[in-house]
Amino acid sequence: MAKTKSAKKRIRSSERRRMRNRVFRSRARTFIKKTKKLIEEGRLEEAKEMARLAISALDKAAEKGIIHKRNAARRKSRLMRSLNQALNRAGG
Repeated sequence: MAKTKSAKKRIRSSERRRMRNRVFRSRARTFIKKTKKLIEEGRLEEAKEMARLAISALDKAAEKGIIHKRNAARRKSRLMRSLNQALNRAGG
């Protein structure tokens, strides 16, 4: 357990930040999972919209420093690659 006053304050402020960051991280993960599920089910039009939301959520998380910008870029790239592969399979 922290002893100094400043260390106790850091614990409190860190917890507040953790709870706030968790929302953005969770939102991004949720949209990614939903997009992948829609791709697997073959509902590609809905998957496009969900991918747009996922990309937006990842960008917001990266902008706030919750995840690294390259981590967000990598996740977006993988998501779009799987969506485009599914669209190409469906198209011909």
